[in-house]
Amino acid sequence: EPACQKGSVRQDSGVCERMNFAMSYRIMTESTSDLPQEFCKAHDIAVIGMEFVIGGHSYKERSDNDLTPKEFYDGLRQGKASSTVQVTSFVFQEFVEPFVAAGEDVLHVCFSSGLSGTYASCKQGAEELMEKYPGRKVIVVDSLAASLGEGLLTYYAVMNRDKGMSIEDNARWLEENRLHLCHWFTVDDLMHLHRGGRVSKASAVFGSMLSIKPVLHVDDEGHLILVSKSRGRAASLKALLERMKETVNSDVADQPVFISHGDCLEDAQTLAAEIKKAFGLKQDILINNIGAVIGSHSGPGTVALFFMGSKR
Repeated sequence: EPACQKGSVRQDSGVCERMNFAMSYRIMTESTSDLPQEFCKAHDIAVIGMEFVIGGHSYKERSDNDLTPKEFYDGLRQGKASSTVQVTSFVFQEFVEPFVAAGEDVLHVCFSSGLSGTYASCKQGAEELMEKYPGRKVIVVDSLAASLGEGLLTYYAVMNRDKGMSIEDNARWLEENRLHLCHWFTVDDLMHLHRGGRVSKASAVFGSMLSIKPVLHVDDEGHLILVSKSRGRAASLKALLERMKETVNSDVADQPVFISHGDCLEDAQTLAAEIKKAFGLKQDILINNIGAVIGSHSGPGTVALFFMGSKR
């Protein structure tokens, strides 16, 4: 009799039945994906916590040494400077090795190479792990995304895995579809984008005086791009909805839509309600805080929208 394929089990009848593929390989990402911890636990997503420094003190996301979103954003509002630390090859290996040593393959969805050196570090760490554990697969995919954009791509990886897609086919699907993952966001304070080198100081100062709220997106190389400017908060939130109308896929009523925010839940909920009304969404929109690593550069008051569309 032919042997059952990997992921199947022979029943008493001698017929090979497909097993649950959920544990056939591990899905991983970093805390820059901004996925809720309970969501990650429910979908068996392993998350590497990234480090940040604010007010001269070091912290690590998703650890006992972390700040609540309120504590972090209040610190920014008080004028404390915040900086971030990318994942190193050593940190990646230290986190991933226990899974590989236990016989698991790993598919890691990584923070955009256009915003951080984390992807290069993870790739190096994966190669070294595969040399140490011949036969194991550690595949790193550059999401070209950030915040819940990275999180949404990770969720698609989970859905593909649970449908029985192989690790190689899943990685290929993510790479083929990542440029259809749309990121649209607005910030409340241009000075944070200035400190991150995204806008000039003059633009930040005058924009703040005139209550200009920029609308940005993430381009095909994973960089932040200023697209337009709105006068006032309500107009900037409406602009996010209008951008979604321009490119969203026809199956939007059935697809996952994510919104992240920098300690401004009411604005995120307002946008979510308008989206559900405009598109007749049948499912809830996942809403979560923007973590400290992303929030260090976007600041409090950021609202970001993520969905699948015809193009970025």
